[in-house]
Amino acid sequence: MFKKISETVNFLKDRFPGTPVAGIVLGTGLGGLSEEIENSMIIPYEQIPHFPQSTVEGHAGALIMGNLSGCPVIAMKGRFHFYEGYPLTDVVFPIRVMKQLGIRLLILSNASGGLNPLFKVGDLMFMEDHINLMNLMNENPLTGPHHPELGPRFPDMIEPYDRNVLNKAEEIAHSLGIAYHKGVYAGMTGPTFETPAEYRFIRHLGADAVGMSTVPEAIAAAQMNLPVFAISVIADLGVEGKIVKITHDEVIDAASLAEPVMTRLIKALLKELQSGNIV
Repeated sequence: MFKKISETVNFLKDRFPGTPVAGIVLGTGLGGLSEEIENSMIIPYEQIPHFPQSTVEGHAGALIMGNLSGCPVIAMKGRFHFYEGYPLTDVVFPIRVMKQLGIRLLILSNASGGLNPLFKVGDLMFMEDHINLMNLMNENPLTGPHHPELGPRFPDMIEPYDRNVLNKAEEIAHSLGIAYHKGVYAGMTGPTFETPAEYRFIRHLGADAVGMSTVPEAIAAAQMNLPVFAISVIADLGVEGKIVKITHDEVIDAASLAEPVMTRLIKALLKELQSGNIV
């Protein structure tokens, strides 16, 4: 595993000599931020050694390296999911690569289903914590042989989403007049959307939103002691009395509408990171 990571890191270093400060994973319908990366170099996943291929609509499948708000970044325009048939070790492979490239902050985004009755479609939710319901399928990205180079065998998960970064994001949101919620995200394997009974069950467990990504990446980051900030765009509702039939295209559309606001927030957060005000 670590040999493959090193080979991918060396491949990318040969093509982009700078050191990225932040890594960004752009979720379903949220790829518009990549258009604002300056002096960018775009590498399709298919050209990168050991990278899986993105097969989902709304996930373009390219790695972008450049500058955003004056901050060197590496961005995934499209992520990988367990439901595509990849083991979770493949899903989190790019996160491990970005850490070895030198990033100091990982920013994760996703489109999710809102479970909190106060949420509406288009809202932003800053992730405070998560519930790994993929564990019900005995799925965890750290399962298998242990690689000490990546961190401890049993990483602590008391703070999977960095509290200092979250506080700074809240300050930025207030200063920019951006409305947001904070909440708990439940990670499912997918690819089916949840049944009404499943929505009730997940809400009863304490989740405010549910989706099919993000949690494995946050776990891999925690093992490597990499700070994480994660943001969900509420793209549909799993609230009793508000549940309607939903398609993947509708999720993409809803997330795309909220993307410009998310971009403003992330650009301001990166400016603070580059100035040394966080992590």
